Parts: sequence; C-alpha cells; structure tokens
Amino acid sequence: MSDSNAAEPAAGRASHKPHLSVEYSHVDADYLRQRQLKRGAAGWLLLAGLGVSYVISGDFAGWNFGLEKGGWGGLLIATVLMAVMYSCMVFGLAEMSSALPVAGAGYGFARRALGPLGGFATGTAILIEYSIAPAAISIFIGGYVETLGLFGLTNSWPVYLVCYLVFVGIHLRGAGEALRIMFAITAVAVLALIAFVAGMVPKFSVDNLFDIPATDAVGASAFLPFGITGVLAALVYGIWFFLAVEGVPLAAEEARDPKRDMPKGIIAAMAALVVFAALILVTAPGGAGSQAIATSDNPLPEAVRAAYGGDNLLAQIINYVGLAGLIASFFSIIYAYSRQLFALSRAGYLPRWLSKTGKRKTPYLALIVPGTVGFLLATATGDGALLINVAVFGATVSYVLLNLSHIVLRRREPGLERPYRTPGGTATTTVALVLAVAAVVATFLVDMVAAGVTAAIFLAFLAYFWFYSRHRLVARAPEEEFAVIERAESELS
Repeated sequence: MSDSNAAEPAAGRASHKPHLSVEYSHVDADYLRQRQLKRGAAGWLLLAGLGVSYVISGDFAGWNFGLEKGGWGGLLIATVLMAVMYSCMVFGLAEMSSALPVAGAGYGFARRALGPLGGFATGTAILIEYSIAPAAISIFIGGYVETLGLFGLTNSWPVYLVCYLVFVGIHLRGAGEALRIMFAITAVAVLALIAFVAGMVPKFSVDNLFDIPATDAVGASAFLPFGITGVLAALVYGIWFFLAVEGVPLAAEEARDPKRDMPKGIIAAMAALVVFAALILVTAPGGAGSQAIATSDNPLPEAVRAAYGGDNLLAQIINYVGLAGLIASFFSIIYAYSRQLFALSRAGYLPRWLSKTGKRKTPYLALIVPGTVGFLLATATGDGALLINVAVFGATVSYVLLNLSHIVLRRREPGLERPYRTPGGTATTTVALVLAVAAVVATFLVDMVAAGVTAAIFLAFLAYFWFYSRHRLVARAPEEEFAVIERAESELS
C-alpha cells in the first residue's frame, strides 16, 4: 500500500536537496527480520583478502592485451593513471564506508549524496559489473581446463555449470565460511605470483620491454609504439589490475567493526594490488618480451616458456595455480553481486523477493538468480572478452558517480561523522573523477559493441525505476531511512 501522503513530501521536496520525488510503501515488522545478514563475520584482514580476491584474476590474464593496444610504454602510463584513479577513489570509499556502513555500499553512498535516481544508477552500474564479470571469468576458467586437458572436455559449458553450482553453494552456507575459503584460495594464487616474479627476474632485460615496433601513429616511438592514442586505448587494460576492489564496502553489514575495519581493509587491499601490478607489468614482458605475450589468453605461463625457451616446472605450476586465481575472483565477485542486489531489492528499487535471507543469513535468491543469468550468458556467448568489456563499462560509470558522491557529501554534509577522513579531501576524489571520465571514454574506443550492450541494459534498469519502483520504495531500509527522517525534519522546520 502506498504511503504517498505521509512519506512522499518527506522524501523528495527539501529545498536544499531537490531530488526526484519518490513514494514509499508500508512494510510489516517481519520485512527486515526476513532480510538480515550475519553480523561480525569479517575483520579487516578478511576484508583486505576479499579486496585482493576480487581482482587477482586480472594479474593472471587480461592486462596483457594492453601491450597490443599501447605497447609497454602505453600500458605503463595507462596502469599508473588507473592506479592513481583507484587509489584516490579508495581513499574516498574508505571515508564513506566508515561514515555509512551499509550493505548497499556504492548505492548507499550515492543515494545519500545524489538522491534516489543517482543512488539507483550507481547501484545498477555496480550490479552490471559484478553480475557480468563472473560469467566472463567462468569462460576463462573453462578455457584453462580445456587447455590443460582436464576431464577430456571439448566444450566448456559443464565447467561453467560446476563453477556456479559449487561456489554459489558455498556462499549459501554463510558469509564467514565463504570468506575464509576465499582467503585460502587467494593465498595460493598470491604465492604463485611471487614464484612467477622470482622466476622471471633472472631473465629480465630492458630491451624485451620495447620489442614491439613503432607504427606511424602520431607521437609513436620505441616507448609508445602506438602513439598517444595507444595510451587511451590501454586504459581499459590498466583497469584490469584493479577492477572490483571497490566492492569491499559491500561487506559493511557483515564486518565486525565496519567503522574501523572498512578503511583498513580496502586500503590494505589496494596497497597489495599496486605492488602486484608493478611486479607483473615489469617482470612478465621484461623476461619474455612484450610481443610474445601481447595477445595471449594465458600470459604468465607463456611468459615463463618464452623466457626459458620451452616448457618447465614453473610454467606448469603457474598454469595450474592460475586457475586458482581465476576461481578466487569468480568466487568473491559472486559475494559482491549478491550484496548489491540484496541492498537494492531490500529498499524496493528491484523486486523485493530477491532480498530474502535464509536460516544462515545469506541472501539466497540474490545469489541464485544472477548466477543463473551468468551461466546462461556464458553458455550462450562463450565470449569472455566481450563480457569483461561490458563489466568494465558498468564499472567506469559507477566510478564517476562514486567519486562525485564523495565530493557532494563533503560539501553538503560537512558535519557528518567520519571516523576516517580522505587525505586531501575532495581534491583527491576530484583527481579520481577526472580519470574515471577518461576511462569511460576509453571503453567506447576499445569495444563499441560492449559499450552499447551495457548502455541498453542500463537504460532498461532506469526505465524500471522511473515507471515502477520509485513509487514503491521501502522507507525502513537502512539506505533510505536517513532521507525520510531528514525531509520530515525539513517539513517540520
């Protein structure tokens, strides 16, 4: 039943925040009781592990395609720019997650800063990123299994199915159990990266970095063989070293002490990822040659083989453990999409039945429904690169809105309690905002089809919100309560 007479004025007409008008529906006392997550499941170390786990597959594959687009120099500049963007954004997220520790994370931050439309747009962009990325990763896992000759498979769809069944099943058992298993898998993948770097250092040569011939592009040189435009084209692949670390705040309602643990966890994860990115970017092409791995679907084992002149034990280890890196990211991003969908559904932006939790306090439908969609996408397309580019486009749109949210919140609510404060304040997130806009532009240059597909999905979600769900929001959802209270106070004053 709509409560438009009581709630709508409190939700949409404050003079200092002219947000889109929305309406709230009544919910009974059992509504939130049926939508509870398990508190205290993760400390800062598990949160840091979650952040690394989201991203670690990008160290094993994907980044190297930037060598083909921009050469080593172009990819280096692109990676440095994206490292700056993510670092600045992470400082802003650390602040917002300590001030607003809710499962909606990015949607919750943008809801407070930009209103219901901005919040939903941000949450939708994040949901696109996290729902599509596991489908792409499952395709890469299937490719690894086929390449290794495991189980005699000639078609990968059974691998996609097993991935979703097993890892969604583990998440259904509980957040604490899932995060600990994820942490162990990630630790194995990290050890493999360390072994790879140690094995490639003796083969390093500066000449190997610059073995891609210069083209006739504007500004082309041995350092930038594809010129200045190559740097912009390589931005998307620089992102792969860090893509999805922004998902750590989605665990806010399951953290032990989110106001302290969130900033420590996400900043520690980002620091580790910067180190891994630097080591891989230097040692892989530096030992094997940029040209040798520029188009490889399995660049680290290929780099070892190229550096040592053939197959060896290290290449085999990296090949098998690279599978663990892909599994870690697949496993953890399932967690991320379920929490973002849970929060949007609990607040009524998406169908409410998706946010119900079971006896183990896990949002079982928010785990199963996107998992089913992801499996169908992977099976129907078999195109991991296309799906990853769709995910990247969703991510870059969300980055623009997240950084804007930090800037708006700092200026609009200077008195908001902030247990952690971003170094440099809005200047830091302004740098991230400018670089995020550049990344959005770069996604169009790299893959117009993926950008178009993502835009179509995004517009469909926005139409659902505009014509249906904005008239049926839930005032008692944590991300919405502040708006109702604030505007009620405004009406009284």
